[in-house]
Amino acid sequence: MLMEIGQKPEHDFSEPIGMLEDCHKRILHFMQTLVTLAESAGAAQLNGDDRDSLERSLRYFQKAAPRHNADEEDSLFPQLRTHSDVQREPIFERLAALEADHRWAETQHFEVEAIGGRWLSAGVLHSSDHARLRTLVHSLWRFYAHHIEIEEKEVFPAARRVLSSAEREMVGREMAERRGIMWPHAPNIIP
Repeated sequence: MLMEIGQKPEHDFSEPIGMLEDCHKRILHFMQTLVTLAESAGAAQLNGDDRDSLERSLRYFQKAAPRHNADEEDSLFPQLRTHSDVQREPIFERLAALEADHRWAETQHFEVEAIGGRWLSAGVLHSSDHARLRTLVHSLWRFYAHHIEIEEKEVFPAARRVLSSAEREMVGREMAERRGIMWPHAPNIIP
């Protein structure tokens, strides 16, 4: 299935936690694309389809992934931290670690982006870049699998349990604003 930045998600801003899960699917899709490209196309001349897939994947991690991190760190996690019942749960301690995980992934993606840019420019990867890219994308793949599992099995269920509908609406509104969308849509306003 071809995925695009801006593709209509399964959920909308009225279900912000569902939107975060939709984003996780896109993260895993684009990460798998990078793994596949690094494994199968690495040393060969970059063909048109692979070039397009590489460009889309790099663009996703440059543009959309930072908004996802902000959705969690600036909207969802602060709402969770206001609940004393969450603070008594081990999940509260996880939030800081998840934020640190985001910083680690960002540094890895900067290097992937640099290698990917050289690959797009030259059309082929030099052997040292190929080896490093393979190491990076496999490490990121393992990281995302673990990170997303924690969020979806621990953090998001806690959020669904403790956040009021008004708090979830606030998270959704902030997520929409981060994308330049007015939510909920006002009459006669086109986002």
